[in-house]
Amino acid sequence: MADNNLHPVLRAVWAVAGGVLVAVGIALLVLPGPGLLLVFAGMVLLARAVPALHRHLEPVRARAMQAAEESVSSRWRIAGSTVVGLGLIGGGVAWGLVPQLPFSGWSTGGSLIVSGVVLFVLLVWSYRRLQRLRVARRPGPPGR
Repeated sequence: MADNNLHPVLRAVWAVAGGVLVAVGIALLVLPGPGLLLVFAGMVLLARAVPALHRHLEPVRARAMQAAEESVSSRWRIAGSTVVGLGLIGGGVAWGLVPQLPFSGWSTGGSLIVSGVVLFVLLVWSYRRLQRLRVARRPGPPGR
């Protein structure tokens, strides 16, 4: 729902929030988690600020849902995503606590921890969504 009459400050807030989500989503694309979901969420917010982006939402949404299903389609993928999430959180704690590491500090560590938490949230959401889709796709009992 694009609103051409948005106050400029609100339009800027939507644009910044959408840009941040798109940037984090792009960073998560290299991980075995559903980073495309964050790209889609960011695109939704950006489309509120820039109405011309609405035409790009459906292709991104379709690809994001497909990627979300694929990210939890096997136990190996779930295990890989879990290991990456734990690695991000562990790395974040290490970067926050060990001053000898390059770019050490809680700003770097916190961003890694947040990335790991976002990965787990999206992983759980994707898994639950796939389970609901599987239940919905099951054929009903014959004769009804």
